[in-house]
Amino acid sequence: MHLNKCKGDHGRRDSHLETRKDSLAARLRAGDRQAAEDFVDRYYEQIYLFMRRLGCGQAISEDLTQECFLSAWQHIGQLKDDTALNSWLYRIAGNASRMYWRRRKGKAVVSLEDFEVSDGNQDNRDKVEYAERLGRLHKAVTRLSTKFRQAIVLHYMQNLSIGEAAEAAGVREGTFKSRLNRAIKILRKQVISDDGELL
Repeated sequence: MHLNKCKGDHGRRDSHLETRKDSLAARLRAGDRQAAEDFVDRYYEQIYLFMRRLGCGQAISEDLTQECFLSAWQHIGQLKDDTALNSWLYRIAGNASRMYWRRRKGKAVVSLEDFEVSDGNQDNRDKVEYAERLGRLHKAVTRLSTKFRQAIVLHYMQNLSIGEAAEAAGVREGTFKSRLNRAIKILRKQVISDDGELL
């Protein structure tokens, strides 16, 4: 199974992927190689971006993403419910990321993806100020501890619900909400602009 997918237009979905979605976990458990390819096609970019947004560089993100899919393939027997496939894969990815950062304790986060300046109707000065504030937010997120950074990324950047994100993080919903709230409080303190305005 070749996992090195290009990070181009993964938004396109073949119709057979959508119609077979409900049986994907069962097909994976049965050792269906086509299901494995469908699985990678469906989730590769999400997991790659998750790693990038957690602060891993491009090459490391690619390696960790491949590691996640191999681990998922090896442990697919543990997955009993198709509806949990997404959060189960994120949980594997979260574990892989935590192990990576544990080995690199004290090392700086490389980058965060998708902090983009809006193309709205702002004049140049507003755009510059907006970019500066996003820059402060970017730096603040990279300084968060791994568990707080993961909470922000799962919920706000990967767009998982609180329930899905909590399952992906391997914690109860209450614990996840607490982490998210604490992370937001830390970020608010760090990104207050000079005029006292919150980001």
